[in-house]
Parts: sequence; structure tokens; C-alpha cells
Amino acid sequence: MNINAVLIDDEKHNLENLNQLLNTYCPQIHVCDTALNADDGKTSILKHRPDIVFLDIQMSDKNGFDLLRGLNHYDFEIIFVTAYDQYAIQAMRFSAVDYLLKPIGIDELQSAVNRAIKKCQLKVQNQQLENLIQLLKSQQNKEEHRIALTTMKETRFIKTNDIIRCQSSNNYSSFFLHDKEELLVCKPIYEYEEILKEYGFIRCHQSHLVNKKYVRSWIKEYGDHLLLSNGTEIPVSRNKKDEVKRALE
Repeated sequence: MNINAVLIDDEKHNLENLNQLLNTYCPQIHVCDTALNADDGKTSILKHRPDIVFLDIQMSDKNGFDLLRGLNHYDFEIIFVTAYDQYAIQAMRFSAVDYLLKPIGIDELQSAVNRAIKKCQLKVQNQQLENLIQLLKSQQNKEEHRIALTTMKETRFIKTNDIIRCQSSNNYSSFFLHDKEELLVCKPIYEYEEILKEYGFIRCHQSHLVNKKYVRSWIKEYGDHLLLSNGTEIPVSRNKKDEVKRALE
């Protein structure tokens, strides 16, 4: 399967480097066009209808997110290419969108390309990108934000307010939802602690992350526990007590 790609970056040497890496290590990718700014990138996407877009986030005129906001449809896979940007990376992790950090590593590039190709072959609608754009458009309305949770079978988009708690299980995490559904996700709990913290989630124990919206009371009768609205009791570890108290206040 021939995979067409468009590369967008405002620094010419970055475009040339990425093009060379793709030619050498990802021969299944055909670069049909490159662009040095967001406006030309948008034109290229509309003209060539690529399977994959490699998009730099920080550009001198408009950034990569500005470009995406200007599109009505996202019938392509996207791989962001960026220098470290905490906000941008958090948003992308929240939406399960692929990204590469500069300087680009070969293994990371090949892994991201293989994931994108697999989605292209399955003709999966790019809900991750849709979710990212909605997240960026509605920063103030956090109640409507949906986090992408990838299970063995699918990627689900769940409102953060619908998550009661998260519990670790080695390199997996179980998410317990308000409708009593449980999702087993293929990532460890620490991957979610940072991105869910600003949505009212508290790491009260090494193995537990809880949504304080669902905390009913603090039980001290037989050790410190949080009683949740669904009747579940979650332990509070000794070294987390002060942090949990501050969060609940």
C-alpha cells in the first residue's frame, strides 16, 4: 500500500531532514509535497488529500493547531513534530494523537508511521484528531472534554466527568465509569495522573486515582480511606494524606 504524505515545517532543514529519514527508514511513505508555512500547508492538504500529515506545531506565522482549526474535515492521519512544549504534549496525550519530539529518533519515527499506516489500512476515522481540535476549541468548558482511552479492541472517548476512578494493574489501568462500566486501558496509571489532575482527579495512593467529584467522605475508623458515591472505598497512603486533604478542601 502506497502511503502519501505531506510535510509541513517552517524550517527548510527540518523538512529536508524528515524527508531523508522517511526515504531511508520508511520507504512505504511517498512524500507528495512539502510546505514552509501553515497557509501553504493547508493548500497542500486540500490539493493532495494525503494519507498522513507530518505537522510542526511551532511555526512563525500560524502554528500547527491554527492550521487544523481552519480545516473542516480530517480524513488523514497526523503525526505532530515538535520541540518540547508541555501544553501541546499534554493536549496530544489527552487525545491519543501521535507526536515526535525534535530531534526525531528513528525508532520513534518508524513506530509512529507504522501506527498511522495501520489506521490507514483499516480506514479508521480519525476521531483522535477530532477530539484534539474540540479540546483546543473549548478550553474553558472542561465539563465537555473527552479523554481518549485505548483498550485492546478500540479507542473510546469518555467525558472526564463520567470517570469515577482509575486503578493501576501493572502496565494497565482500569477506568471505572459512573454507569458501572469498566475499561481496561493499555497504559500505566502515571500516564493519566498529570493530564487528569486539572480535571479534579487526585492520586491518593500508588495504585489509585480518584475524581474528587465522587468523593463522599473520608473514613478514619480502620485506616484512612475515601468513600466514593458508588460505595467503593479507596485507601489513602500515608505519604499522600496532606496532598489529598488540600485537594479536597
